[in-house]
Amino acid sequence: MRLCMLLPPKPDRRWTVARQMGVSSAIAKLAPELTGRLPPFDAASLKAAVEEYRAGGFEIVGLEGDQFDMNRIKLGLPGRDEDIARYGQMLANMGEAGIRLLCLNFMAGIGWHRTRTAVPTRGGALITAFNATEAEALGHTEYGIVSQEVIWQNFRYFIRAVAPVAEKAGVRMGLHPDDPPVPSLRGIGRVLTSAKAMEQAIAMASSPAVGLTFCQGSFRTMGEDVPALIRRFAASGHIAFVHVRDVRGDAHNFAETFPDDGDTDMAACFAAYREIGLDVPIRPDHAPAMDGDPRHDGPVHGTNVGYEANGMIFTVGYMKGLMHANRIKVR
Repeated sequence: MRLCMLLPPKPDRRWTVARQMGVSSAIAKLAPELTGRLPPFDAASLKAAVEEYRAGGFEIVGLEGDQFDMNRIKLGLPGRDEDIARYGQMLANMGEAGIRLLCLNFMAGIGWHRTRTAVPTRGGALITAFNATEAEALGHTEYGIVSQEVIWQNFRYFIRAVAPVAEKAGVRMGLHPDDPPVPSLRGIGRVLTSAKAMEQAIAMASSPAVGLTFCQGSFRTMGEDVPALIRRFAASGHIAFVHVRDVRGDAHNFAETFPDDGDTDMAACFAAYREIGLDVPIRPDHAPAMDGDPRHDGPVHGTNVGYEANGMIFTVGYMKGLMHANRIKVR
């Protein structure tokens, strides 16, 4: 499996510790608010990012998240066709640049969400948490009530438009489950909230270019048997990418944990990866902030919380140990 880290466009301590841990493959989010450039639907902008990461010792093997504002697409607003065309151009540019993976989500209006971002855990480390009652107390967003049916319709429209473009470009799209996987969040329907829903979404695309990002923490909060689900999705060839994190609780009330301290049998998960011979990119996901990491008390914005350097060091070391114990080749 190809061990990666989600690294910011501007070099910081995470770039340094990644190199020190022997990680040379990067997952990137290249949205304008992070890069100061046009999104990667601009070929020159994507090329510049590839060159900057390469100069730092990293190969970009995948892009992740919304690389530009996707709300017109996800909410079915005027202008979505123009945005879908830009998305297709981004896929074509990725293919030209040799970037073969795109992790995408279809969380409309609100991305991954937590109601608390600095909850003390083991030894005083800080973790994020979600409570549905606290979230709903915030009221509806500016978009009001949007049904699950509407989100499904918008997803179908989008994925059927871009899947053929991804096929032609040689890019595999890995759908990420909704996080948290609740039926609605502040009035906006969520649809990728179960293993069955993920299979439904992939079937809608009807394309070998569309698979899933197997986010262990998301499937655990759904109440799924994670090792069994790894075998099930791998048997159908659906897993394009793996995120490693752990939680305690369920979709409506959970806290993220250290990878050795949650509800998931991590050893069983990595044994399953070994048994099925899965060879896809894999990266550490949200990790606790440890001593020396910054504290964050505000709302979640992409990678502003959960990706601190010390937490990543712990998680990468833990992952490498499980991979070596299972004789999984680490690339």
